[in-house]
Amino acid sequence: MSSLAPRVVLVTRQSEYQALLAAHGTRGQAAFFLRSRDQDIDEVEAVHAALQSAIQQTKAAVPNDWSVASVERDDLDRFLFTENDIVMAIGQDGLVANLAKYCSGQPVIGVMPGQSGSEGILTRVLPGEVAPLLRLIENNDAPIERRTMVSARAGGGETLSALNELFIGHRSHQSARYFIHSAGQEEYQSSSGVIVSTGTGATGWAKSIMTSTHQMFEILPTDPTALYFAREPWPSHLSGCEMRAGAIREGSVLQMTSRINDGGVIFADGIEQDFMRFDWGRRVTISIADKTLNLVSGLHENLPAH
Repeated sequence: MSSLAPRVVLVTRQSEYQALLAAHGTRGQAAFFLRSRDQDIDEVEAVHAALQSAIQQTKAAVPNDWSVASVERDDLDRFLFTENDIVMAIGQDGLVANLAKYCSGQPVIGVMPGQSGSEGILTRVLPGEVAPLLRLIENNDAPIERRTMVSARAGGGETLSALNELFIGHRSHQSARYFIHSAGQEEYQSSSGVIVSTGTGATGWAKSIMTSTHQMFEILPTDPTALYFAREPWPSHLSGCEMRAGAIREGSVLQMTSRINDGGVIFADGIEQDFMRFDWGRRVTISIADKTLNLVSGLHENLPAH
């Protein structure tokens, strides 16, 4: 760390309870709305309370001579991170994936707000562990996993990176047409789009694809490797499906050239609003990103095996 006192950046997102209050005005109205759908507000409120408690415990763990900043997930694209930051995502696992592309080597702590608030894959640090972990980070002794990310680069230097996966296809997920090129092979395909997954993403969307297609790959989150999958490639006299899955290793690339007249997009980690255009004629090169997500591990035992 720098000789300057670190800044802790707390990253959160609106809870379901807060969204209900924003939509319905009062707790009573929100409760009535949920009851009309045979649901109970108590469970939603309990998850919200656990999140607020985790936020308060995390803030209290920051040393008094350090500064603290807060940012909501929806404002990440307008927030300026610095090299002296320690980033803490408090909430669900997806929050870590959402912020990863905005970081550039800062240590990231995923704080678990409660057993019902996260799967504990990326936000797996308990609030009570935050204070000792901050001191370990300050002394450069923190247990850090350098999780591989993937990057898409298009003409003009436009780039987009992802921690879990990239989607390349049509914005409505209808048929996408493109040329795909890898390891000296090229094929024209018509499919529901292509997924490029890291080892972190291999527990999510990619796992579903592997399970349904019976094409299994072993990949760890820290492996400098990504996997690509063409979703439901259609074999015809024009399009093929031989290149339906494969690996992108460090030093190699996957290239795709769009034949989508309109609506072609590339988006990262499920955030469809933040995309690159992939319309007819545009070529994109996908590779292992130069940066990694520096995820700080928790101190407790029996961490999830990911």
